[in-house]
Amino acid sequence: MLKRVWPLALIAVGIAAFFGFGLQEYLTFETFQKHGAAIKDWVSANPVLAPMTFMAVYAAAVAFSLPGGLVLTVSGGFLFGLVYSSALVVVAATIGAVAIFLAAKTSLGVPLRERAGPWLSKLEGGFNENAFSYMLVLRLVPLFPFFVVNIVPAFLGVRLSTYAITTLVGIIPGTVVFAAFGAGLDTVIQAGGDIDASTVLSPEIMTALIGLAVMSLIPVIYKAWRKRKEQAA
Repeated sequence: MLKRVWPLALIAVGIAAFFGFGLQEYLTFETFQKHGAAIKDWVSANPVLAPMTFMAVYAAAVAFSLPGGLVLTVSGGFLFGLVYSSALVVVAATIGAVAIFLAAKTSLGVPLRERAGPWLSKLEGGFNENAFSYMLVLRLVPLFPFFVVNIVPAFLGVRLSTYAITTLVGIIPGTVVFAAFGAGLDTVIQAGGDIDASTVLSPEIMTALIGLAVMSLIPVIYKAWRKRKEQAA
């Protein structure tokens, strides 16, 4: 039993330590505005250590389901530029997501499926029939908390390869958009302008991401239409 639950216990300890030491106060747009210029100077002086540190922090934030992913992505664009920061974020976020997926699957996934009965098997079968498209939709549209999308597939029996690939591909558009926003914040930071989540998650950005999500559902819609046509024949 202990061997099975220790990954989630470690995550719980990490979350408790994060909030216990008040570290959430540092992952805010206010802190980014206040210290962004100084951090950028440190990044310039440490071209190897800085990206490694950024990736480690980002991967840990995802693995421990900590808040601040949007702030980190925007900050990455500001600190490293659009292309470099997008690559760092996508790789780090995928690593962190895979870590918590494996933790949830190991600790709770198998026992839950054993006890849930046939209803979960039916839900699992329906989801996995179009797992790739469904996972892309969940990754493309930030309507659900990132940590929820990281954990729920573990309970539905999604394959690790499908999970990892859809995570890697699905977060690219949003990452690029938010990193591009951060890359253009030099003048805003220098002028002391306000930056918040509502500024980043503009209606235009959300519309574009929803459009991509709808496109990823096209294979599911086509498969359902073809199945219905065959049954009617």
